[in-house]
Amino acid sequence: MDLELIQPVDCLCDFTYDFYWQHKGERLSPSNIIPHQKGTSYKYEDLVSCLKRREDVHIKGNVGRRLGSSLGVDLKFFGGTGRPINVGSITVDGDIDTRMGISMVSGAIYVNGNVKQPTGNVVEVKSDRAGYRKFMSITNLLNGGLKDEILLPNVLSGDELFLKDGIIRDTIAARLDTDKTVIVEGDAGMSTGILMKRGFVRVEGDTGMNTGVLQRGGILIVGNTEEFAGAYMRGSILIIRGKAKGYVGANMKGGVIFYKGEAMLPAIAPDESDIKMLVKLLDISKVEAMMFRKFLR
Repeated sequence: MDLELIQPVDCLCDFTYDFYWQHKGERLSPSNIIPHQKGTSYKYEDLVSCLKRREDVHIKGNVGRRLGSSLGVDLKFFGGTGRPINVGSITVDGDIDTRMGISMVSGAIYVNGNVKQPTGNVVEVKSDRAGYRKFMSITNLLNGGLKDEILLPNVLSGDELFLKDGIIRDTIAARLDTDKTVIVEGDAGMSTGILMKRGFVRVEGDTGMNTGVLQRGGILIVGNTEEFAGAYMRGSILIIRGKAKGYVGANMKGGVIFYKGEAMLPAIAPDESDIKMLVKLLDISKVEAMMFRKFLR
């Protein structure tokens, strides 16, 4: 499918249609005609359907925000399984605005222009198309056997992916469901670890809002974080080494948060096994580990 744009458009190839279940069509509807097309009259849903058929979408022109949001997720809201599916690729002849590939789990995005930060759950790999950079989902690379070659300075060593490039990414490890590791040597954006089921993610720096939101399993370690860390968590371990801005554990349904500050849940002291875990994971003394408070539903 070929689409030429006169000016940038947001939410193209967005499997959530800008979180349709929240706005019910007030922001956009799947059946809306995409604005600023040249010579075509495609709807937003046409691009998603094309990708679900494992066909490719080729966009000529600059693209707006949230390109390929939740790319490759068979979303339950639209009658799907909630699991990853194989999809086609997106090619862009132009620049891409922020949050490309947010919560993306499969497929590939090829770009011959610039990509603005923050990006989504993507990392650059060796391209198989001359003149184009290739981005793939971090989740897909880890779930699928780590077959693609990660470009330096990022490093893949065994079951561990080290993100060293300093790029701010939202939704790192979204929906991760494998016992693999992501180490972010720097800061991350919002919704780190969202809907994660298994795995280990450590952010050496700070994270944005909604860290660990809807997390279902695995371990997530961060430094300072913004509002709503651990919100709606279902079952996992979230460790906050630094400070959080507020609403920690809001509407939490399960799992455990270790944090030295206050949360929206009653606190208890960590037990001996908790202390041993914190000492090991954080490389701290037993005395410092005892300073953490334990929050659980």
